Amino acid sequence: MAHPVRSSPYGWEDPEILDHRSAPVPRYGSASLADLLPALAAGLEVPGAASGLELAPADRVCVFLVDGLGWELLRAHPDEAPFLTSLLHTSTGGTGTPLTAGFPSTTATSLASVGTGLPPGQHGLAGYKVAVPGTGQLMNQLRWEPWTDPHAWQPHPTVFARAHAAGVETCQVSSPLFATTPLTKVALSGGTFFGLMPGEERMDLAAERLAAADRTLVYTYYSDLDAAGHRYGVDSDAWRGQLMTVDRLARRLAEQLPPRAALYVTADHGMIDIAPEDRIDFDEDWELSAGVALLGGEGRARHVYAVPGAAGDVHAVWSEVLGDRMWVATRDEAIDAGWFGPVVDERVRGRIGDVVAAACDDVAVVASRAEPGESSMIGLHGSMTPVEQLVPLLELRT
Repeated sequence: MAHPVRSSPYGWEDPEILDHRSAPVPRYGSASLADLLPALAAGLEVPGAASGLELAPADRVCVFLVDGLGWELLRAHPDEAPFLTSLLHTSTGGTGTPLTAGFPSTTATSLASVGTGLPPGQHGLAGYKVAVPGTGQLMNQLRWEPWTDPHAWQPHPTVFARAHAAGVETCQVSSPLFATTPLTKVALSGGTFFGLMPGEERMDLAAERLAAADRTLVYTYYSDLDAAGHRYGVDSDAWRGQLMTVDRLARRLAEQLPPRAALYVTADHGMIDIAPEDRIDFDEDWELSAGVALLGGEGRARHVYAVPGAAGDVHAVWSEVLGDRMWVATRDEAIDAGWFGPVVDERVRGRIGDVVAAACDDVAVVASRAEPGESSMIGLHGSMTPVEQLVPLLELRT
């Protein structure tokens, strides 16, 4: 990506610092993941359900969420995903356009947005790793480490729970590994959880549960595409093979839909491969690490927590070093710009970094010593670029 430049009084040119307000903020309230389940629940006549996303009602609704199936990645691979490609024109109510994931575009944040129907600033899972205010610790919100009371951390009811209470037969069909995790409890609980390992069995059971009552809401999930992207990259045969599997699974589910049903295929984020030369190692960079108490988030979307009194200096340095390749904002600037949604609850503010840095260019800030596993991943996500942020909402009805 070519960097914009600004003139210098000394005759040379510097890269232009990006204005944090130029970041493409997710379309909260009209076309984000947080708007999906409220729209479906409204169609199922769940009391109080409402959404700015307009979708035709159906008596039986299934959401198939494929981890890592970005809109741009799907459009770029029609040969590997012919069935899903044939549905691109149906996306987002037949407009042929994508949804936005939300910021950061990462699994824990997005699943919480899907399940609660709320943006990150309200449900509070505002990143892969965020500070637990007042403790000096980072919390991994995917693994839920260190342990924090789930319902104190995320107190809002899920849309699934509200639908179940309204008499809609509701269930989740996913890996048994996720049956009792805190993330499932706070983001995806309500109704009955069915744990099955093979993807084919999940599709079959999802179709069966969809036909189990006159009004049903079924959620099913597949994670192996994301895993292949992280390990091998989205430009790998392994990733393309997984996309072919996803296409077969979606077709299998679609062919079993009962009458008066709607299937929606969506995702939690996209992904981008970042080359070794485009990775900046925080653990080896004295400028970026100066004054930083905790480094949260992930490579493409960092929460930076300063030592007391150093927030201004940290913001200045991160802007100077990275400001031509990342949108760098203070906490207040990121909140005011709407990165986390139109509202940020008071309990959530302290979880957001003193400085928030979101990649615009092909770059990542890794931490080789503190995060060896994450730093070795080839495919990354988290920011607001189209390849990470845009996700499909493909629709098929009977």
